[in-house]
Amino acid sequence: MKKIFLIIFAACLTGMANAQPAARRKQQQQTTSNAQNITTRAQISFPVAATMDEDVVWRRDIYRIIDLNEDANAGLYYPVEAVGSQMNLFTYMFKLMMRQRINAYEYRLDGNEVFNDASKIKPLAFLDNYHIYYEKKGNGINIDNSDIPSKEVKSYYIKESAYYDQRSATFHTKVIALCPIMSREDDFGDAPQTYPLFWVKYDDIAPYLSKQIIMTSDLNNAATMTLDDYFTKNMYRGKIYKTTNMLGKTLAQYCKSDSAMTKEQKRIEGELIAFEKNIWGDQQLKDSLDSIAKAQQTVKGKKVRKKNRRAGGSATEDKQTTVKKKSRRSSSSSSGGGSSSARVSVRRQRH
Repeated sequence: MKKIFLIIFAACLTGMANAQPAARRKQQQQTTSNAQNITTRAQISFPVAATMDEDVVWRRDIYRIIDLNEDANAGLYYPVEAVGSQMNLFTYMFKLMMRQRINAYEYRLDGNEVFNDASKIKPLAFLDNYHIYYEKKGNGINIDNSDIPSKEVKSYYIKESAYYDQRSATFHTKVIALCPIMSREDDFGDAPQTYPLFWVKYDDIAPYLSKQIIMTSDLNNAATMTLDDYFTKNMYRGKIYKTTNMLGKTLAQYCKSDSAMTKEQKRIEGELIAFEKNIWGDQQLKDSLDSIAKAQQTVKGKKVRKKNRRAGGSATEDKQTTVKKKSRRSSSSSSGGGSSSARVSVRRQRH
């Protein structure tokens, strides 16, 4: 009986040993399938950026036009045609849109962005509308880098929000959306016409921009940064063409001339700078009050020194006069002893 029991026990142990690796393999397969279902943002390990809360106490929405011919913005334009992994901003956005990694939303006639399902752009319809050549291959399409109209995209619309975060007591300027603008000549050779193509939410494209490097200096080609850092640090330069207002008007609609528009742009820029500087009070007023206090302390210090000098001078003078008097008395006594007879005192004793 003992031998039979030992044989059965050994068989059970062998079965358990064979079953354990199978369970582990099944668990690993489940883990792998769950890893394949994670989002693209988690796959590329994008660091979580600071988001703007909806209940901020102060916010100003600004629309700017970014000219890529300016030196500060040239890194967004070159290289015009993709060379390996190096490509400009529009080529990168275009490829992400065609692969349906990001959503693009139509540019409305009023210029406002609407991020809903009804406003989403269909990639094939976009290619047909702007006459971009492509080839169909099975269920997909193929677009050569030379056919991407990145050379014609020479400017961008950028919506940014300057806001004050009361939770961290900090002031930020965050990019909200991007819109590439294509400049294309017509068949008659007239002046190029501009076509705002689509809006893209910056939060959707930011994880991918953190992986794309651009050059930031003509003198030092080793000076590079990511596109996300470029926009996060607000290194772009652009003129204001619109602000979010209750009338919904652009600057061109209520500025009657170019000089009036330039003046209005400077005024808005000044308001933003003034608000950021005066969040914790007027620094100029504080500096003036500090200078007045320092001046008063300096004047008081001078008065005290003068009093001390006066007091010190009278005391020395008194000491000098007393010394002189003593010296005079001593000298007179010594001179008198020489001219007159010495005084002799005689004590009389009583008997």
